[in-house]
Amino acid sequence: MAVKPLLIIAWGNRSRGDDAVGPLFLDALGRALSDEQTPRVDLLEEHQLHPELALDLVGRQRVLLADADPQAEGAFAISDVQPGSDASLASHTLSAPALLAVYCELHGRQPPPVTLLGLHAERFGLGRPPSEAATEALPAAVLWALGWIDAD
Repeated sequence: MAVKPLLIIAWGNRSRGDDAVGPLFLDALGRALSDEQTPRVDLLEEHQLHPELALDLVGRQRVLLADADPQAEGAFAISDVQPGSDASLASHTLSAPALLAVYCELHGRQPPPVTLLGLHAERFGLGRPPSEAATEALPAAVLWALGWIDAD
């Protein structure tokens, strides 16, 4: 089975307030994909980034990572991700740069281009629903991601 050229990984905890925006973003994006876009993109929901995800990056043209970001000004923030070692390499939960560092270590080459989509987030209380501000920001992030998918 051929690997789809695009991969979108969103992560978060649906039970911790705005930490749910990654998975909620993925839900909304999945509903918004056109028939032309669906065959080109894999959507993957995770609870956290972990080393095994480095295997999912193999053969991709581009990768989008999406997570709650309390530092995002506005609906979302965009940044390119480069491989980098940090303290998360010693744990099972990785940062985005550490995930790419694992990829480089495993495969002996640079990963595909990776973009981080930081989704607006304000509160992370256990058992709390996502904030109104975070959920209202999701449609703008989905619209941006649809453009990212079409930017081949």
